[in-house]
Amino acid sequence: MLEYEEFCLRARLEGATVDAWVAAGWLIPERTETRRGFSEADLARAQLIKDLSRDLGVNDEGIAVILDLLDQIHGLRRGLRTLSAALAQLPANARADLRRELRDRSE
Repeated sequence: MLEYEEFCLRARLEGATVDAWVAAGWLIPERTETRRGFSEADLARAQLIKDLSRDLGVNDEGIAVILDLLDQIHGLRRGLRTLSAALAQLPANARADLRRELRDRSE
């Protein structure tokens, strides 16, 4: 977990910018009673926000939409991994029935 100051340094961002992004909900640090910490994923997200804003000229509203869509995609991927793991636990005949059902629905 990265401390606030280390996060600002590694992200090459001023504290006011990080605070604004946290207030906007673009970054969501883990909070303890005394401090907030950022993950490596938060660092990558900050880089993405910088790229969108500075390099591509995306405005704040656009960044919010893009981040929301990315969060949805990640949520769907998590759901698919969970579903896949559950399906893998089914008996072989049930998996075969499901494969046939899915194939029939896609035709």
